[in-house]
Amino acid sequence: MSGFDIFAIVLVLLVIITLIAGVKTVPQGYDWTIERFGKYTQTLNPGLNLIVPYFDRIGRKINMMEQVIDIPEQEVITKDNATVTVDGVAFYQVFDAAKASYEVANLNQAITVLTMTNIRSVMGSMDLDQVLSHRDEINERLLRVVDAAVSPWGVKVNRIEIKDIVPPADLVEAMGRQMKAERVKRADILAAEGQRQSEILRAEGAKQGQILQAEGRKEAAFRDAEARERSAEAEAKATQMVSEAIAKGDVAALNYFIADKYIKAFGQFADAPNQKIIMLPMEATSMLGSLAGIGEIAKATFGESAASASAAARRTGSVPPAGGTPPVVPPRQG
Repeated sequence: MSGFDIFAIVLVLLVIITLIAGVKTVPQGYDWTIERFGKYTQTLNPGLNLIVPYFDRIGRKINMMEQVIDIPEQEVITKDNATVTVDGVAFYQVFDAAKASYEVANLNQAITVLTMTNIRSVMGSMDLDQVLSHRDEINERLLRVVDAAVSPWGVKVNRIEIKDIVPPADLVEAMGRQMKAERVKRADILAAEGQRQSEILRAEGAKQGQILQAEGRKEAAFRDAEARERSAEAEAKATQMVSEAIAKGDVAALNYFIADKYIKAFGQFADAPNQKIIMLPMEATSMLGSLAGIGEIAKATFGESAASASAAARRTGSVPPAGGTPPVVPPRQG
């Protein structure tokens, strides 16, 4: 093999090596920076790229996907001098590979330290109760501050989440006692409220019952008064009719009226449950002269039995006939 052949082979190999060195394939999700003689010149995007062999070289291979950083635990003193242990996570994404490569030496460490510092700053301005109950507000404030701080590095912080907030053991115990007391208080309030509602319902029921009873008594009294009023009207009308008959000289109407009252009075005595003896004075015999008309009334009212009893009384002489004079019974001698 001659020298020319060797030179040709070497030249071909050199061309192949040069072509290979000048062609770069960047994977998806990454950006590569190119340095020429140590100076940044360009950024290679995902896909096939060409560079100047032997003059350009790959500087940094930057991950452009969203990444997560675990924020280590640290102790934070709150505004009311309570010490709590806090840790969290941060999610960020590089949007400018050149800045992320040459504006900050260690991107992950810088974001971690910056986040921890701002956690102490934000929580230190809040009371313990606020720290424990306003976690979303803490996350929002941290995101706003840290994102603004890392923007010159070509980084976008998407989320910062506080994972755990652990108070001291004695404070946890005190909080447990407070929570227990609060629950007992709430249970007592609920029990008292239930008893109050029950008493209100019972009182309302009793009130409605009394109202209904009062309305019933009112209605009954109204009905009784109405009945008495009608009875009085009927009595007054009957009395007026008798008075008019007397004024016209009709004595039979008066006898009928007196006999009716007389029979009703004896009927009330007869309906009484207790035993009784009715004593009539001698002067009352003059009134019995009208019992002839009473017999007719009794026959219509009580039936034939009452009329027969009245007739028997006349036969024995104890009751004088209508319009007659009662017999004189001489007193018995000693």
